[in-house]
Amino acid sequence: MTLSKVLIANRGEIAVRIITACKDLGIQTVAVFSEADRDALHVRLADEAVCIGPSPSAQSYLNIPNIISAAEITEAEAIHPGYGFLAENPDFAEICESCQIKFIGPPSHVIQMMGDKAMARSIAKKAGVPVVPGSEKSVTSLEEASEIAEHIGYPVLLKAAAGGGGRGMRIVYRKSDLPRYFESAKQEAEKAFGRGDLYVEKYLIEPRHIEVQILADEHGNVLHLFERECSIQRRHQKVIEEAPSPVLTPALRKKICQSAVELAKAVGYMSAGTVEFLLDKNKNYYFIEMNTRIQVEHPVTEWITGVDIVAEQIRIASGEPLRFKQKDLKIRGHAIECRINAEHPESFFPSAGTIEQCIIPTMYGVRWDSAVYAGYSVPPFYDSLIGKLTAWGRTREEALDRMVRALQTTIISGIFTNIELHKAILENPFFRKGRIHTQFLEEFLRARRMKQVSLSAS
Repeated sequence: MTLSKVLIANRGEIAVRIITACKDLGIQTVAVFSEADRDALHVRLADEAVCIGPSPSAQSYLNIPNIISAAEITEAEAIHPGYGFLAENPDFAEICESCQIKFIGPPSHVIQMMGDKAMARSIAKKAGVPVVPGSEKSVTSLEEASEIAEHIGYPVLLKAAAGGGGRGMRIVYRKSDLPRYFESAKQEAEKAFGRGDLYVEKYLIEPRHIEVQILADEHGNVLHLFERECSIQRRHQKVIEEAPSPVLTPALRKKICQSAVELAKAVGYMSAGTVEFLLDKNKNYYFIEMNTRIQVEHPVTEWITGVDIVAEQIRIASGEPLRFKQKDLKIRGHAIECRINAEHPESFFPSAGTIEQCIIPTMYGVRWDSAVYAGYSVPPFYDSLIGKLTAWGRTREEALDRMVRALQTTIISGIFTNIELHKAILENPFFRKGRIHTQFLEEFLRARRMKQVSLSAS
């Protein structure tokens, strides 16, 4: 089917990104918005806009009946969920399917399978993809978790069987800590995802987080767009991403990317998706999960491949076959992304308020994905991400230097942001050398706090 109108079930920069991709394809767009987002940029840019409820996301962007009604009223043929909110909700995808509305993403049963970490792990093992040692299925009791932890050895990682984003996740270094962390992880998982069952796996010390972008059409074609390095994280939330990874050899890159393709084939995947791995110090990689949606960090992959991933998602949903083959894709240079958040630089508390100035550099090799502008009021109800600054260079060093210059000339006033933190990270000698891991940022912040305390004491 050729799509002529798409409803975007999201807000912020990803809603703007999807609208621009639709405009490039000649497709009409429908924005949905909460009362807090009445003056949002995605509402202004869309061809039509429908208010779907009050400011809290539970009453608007997570309100499935209102979103479906908006699609039916405006005669939208498809819904793009973006990321977050309902993007990985299999019930929402299934409702779209039952209402004859095309869900721009994988089928609901695929979202269901890959959203269950234990099931995803089982599928990966059957496909010959390495997995981290751990429980074969989700666990619901402390006794089960204790038995598995004793078998694989501490430290272990407790993870919510459903969901992601670092919620329902705890690192347990000692047996005596397990009861306390098991209960807190369970409660957090129940609150965030409606399910309290957990998955127990071996915790790898200082691994790197590597993810592979894949595309799969409805005709059985599956390919990868290489990898991204996402090791700079705070509390399991990514802060800086880059592509390609500075440590993968061509042979290892080929191997890990092929594993991602095999997993996608095994589950009958369609649309854009991301297969995530941990890479240990010995360059062994292990599957951890699959994100069945567009990723926040997709721009760095677009930089190095020249592929518009969002547009490809829409083409796939229209029934078109992929327009290129694996051999047509090459890595071109290096790209890095800094997530610009509205948050206090020390406490990391979200910073709502009105943006007074918003000046972004216009220079070669720099891209700004955002929905904010001077005079825009950042609401307190949603994620603190306000924009993504990405830079490209022929080499990693050139990309980093360009990003530093871009950050130095970026001015966002009226609210707090994490721009200064990004500058500090990019100037760190270990980061510059690519000597990073998933605990790097926590250690960096700890060292910085200790230095500040030392200076204030003297």
